[in-house]
Amino acid sequence: MLNLLCAVYKSSKKADTYLYVPGRDDFSRVPESLMKMFGAPRFIMIMPIKKDRTLGQVDIQTLRDELTKNGFYLQLPPPEENLLKQHLAAQSPKD
Repeated sequence: MLNLLCAVYKSSKKADTYLYVPGRDDFSRVPESLMKMFGAPRFIMIMPIKKDRTLGQVDIQTLRDELTKNGFYLQLPPPEENLLKQHLAAQSPKD
């Protein structure tokens, strides 16, 4: 399996949202509607995608597959926790 390189960009409109593309400034396969929602991409880094590398919220194999298949990968932030809902559920009587 070849080691790929990808460029990582941060969204100027959406917090904790990142776009991975196969080369620096290569947005040719990213849908225009996605680019509008993403805003002006802010370059973060170029990085190798190695099989043995781990990334915080991104599965390396998924990243490789999406870059190969679609030409980009969009990383969205994890869903926010509803702490009030969790608290209320913990307080409710259990049968």
